[in-house]
Amino acid sequence: MILYDYFRSSAAYRVRIALSLKGLAPERRFVHLRKGEQRAAQFLDVNPQGLVPALVDGSQVFTQSLAIIEYLDETHPQPPLLPASPGDRAWVRSVAQAIACDIHPIDNLRVLIHLKDAFGADQAARDEWYRHWIREGFNAIERQLVARATGPCCFGATPTLADVFLIPQVANAARMDMTLDPWPRIRAINDHCTALPAFAAAHPTRQPDAEP
Repeated sequence: MILYDYFRSSAAYRVRIALSLKGLAPERRFVHLRKGEQRAAQFLDVNPQGLVPALVDGSQVFTQSLAIIEYLDETHPQPPLLPASPGDRAWVRSVAQAIACDIHPIDNLRVLIHLKDAFGADQAARDEWYRHWIREGFNAIERQLVARATGPCCFGATPTLADVFLIPQVANAARMDMTLDPWPRIRAINDHCTALPAFAAAHPTRQPDAEP
């Protein structure tokens, strides 16, 4: 396996957590997003979208973090990242997709750059945009998690797909100096998961390409 990665990408962070939980250690190749390396022809041959993560497994290339993680869960089923029942699996996926579909895409680096280039948004305006969509998303997710509070993780006692997606989004909030006080359930889950070895090993500050 080869993982195309960037330490600050929350989508890549999700895949690093999943790989770590599965005990997998692929070769790492780093794509510096702020330097525009994702637009290089060599990387576009791997992922025409010009995004990380991308995972190469043999002759196959997988993109999009949710697809990659579900592939890993199906090909390396232990420990499972989805519950046993269809209803519980759908609930866990709904938490993950609330982040993957409703928060992350509109706070993505390329969106922030477009806000600056096309609309003249200064840094303060872009930062507030970023925080706004995290607040909107976390307000809803907090209620969803409280309604199903059954253990230290999003669903039960062990990490699932929901935790794999939530923890990197919390890290994004921390980079924006956002307190988790309005979301005590999210805060408790984050405190629990970030202390687990697999999550700690995947943290952006512990990656070989990490920068201040």
